[in-house]
Amino acid sequence: MLTKSQARAFFVIGTGLFTIIFLGLTVDTLKQIPHLTKQQNMSAEVIKGKHLFDQYNCMGCHTILGEGAYYAPELTKVYQRRGAVFIDMMLQDPEALFPGERRMPKYPFTKEERQSMVAFFEWIGNVDTNGFPKDPPLGKQFIINPTKFDTEAEANVLEPAHTIKKPEIFDTLCLACHAVAGKGGAIGPALDGTSKTRDPKWLREWLTDPQKIKPGTTMPKLPMSDNDLNALVEYLSVL
Repeated sequence: MLTKSQARAFFVIGTGLFTIIFLGLTVDTLKQIPHLTKQQNMSAEVIKGKHLFDQYNCMGCHTILGEGAYYAPELTKVYQRRGAVFIDMMLQDPEALFPGERRMPKYPFTKEERQSMVAFFEWIGNVDTNGFPKDPPLGKQFIINPTKFDTEAEANVLEPAHTIKKPEIFDTLCLACHAVAGKGGAIGPALDGTSKTRDPKWLREWLTDPQKIKPGTTMPKLPMSDNDLNALVEYLSVL
């Protein structure tokens, strides 16, 4: 049993000790912030993107770094998950990418403002958050386990028999609307066995201008580079 003086001394010493520990951890955290947040990459464009993010109240529907609403997808790693092209298209016209599926309003972003938003998402996606959120799944290659399929042919649907690297744009754009072996979106038709139904010439013309091939189609014209187009046609031609 402690005496009054011992209890007082225990309280004062304990409070003082843990106050020092708390202050030390606070100082250490403040010192690490520039490194953890990649502060050197926080350009004027990134800052402008953050202001636009706040101005249009994006956190009213989305979360970022775990803060915000849970109505729409988490955006901390959206750049790593979707890439710059998808984000830019989404900011231009959400309905065009997901006709009848999205409730995100179309904001009057200029091209420069969209670029600032993309820069902001790229920066925040590189912030060291100690593993939060988990690595985005769309950036990873599918892992084939033939034992999960009924036949070898079904197992080969995900990866073509020929050794052709899956282009990044396939994961960031195509899988948003289309599925392969049950993985991906359901807005557009599944792409399983595309090589058996479409030849490279048709695929190139379709990806270049879907409206020219099928007027009124919901498939948007994707802003792809020639390299992306060539890689996607080559990949789909053997899928």
